[in-house]
Amino acid sequence: MALMNIQLNGNPHEIEAPLTVAALLESIGFGDKPVVVELDELAIFPRDFATALVVDGSRVEIVALAAGG
Repeated sequence: MALMNIQLNGNPHEIEAPLTVAALLESIGFGDKPVVVELDELAIFPRDFATALVVDGSRVEIVALAAGG
């Protein structure tokens, strides 16, 4: 597989291509956590994580949601 360079939360990150948002989340330990994802400045709905593709040069922002009291 080819390697691609992306920006992940503002930092350089290398991933294997091709990769969906769901696969990226799984690979960094967020696969089963509630998160908000922005891909190239567009919000991605969780229902689209399995089909939205991360490509070379993509900018991905991930925010984990946490509840507390």
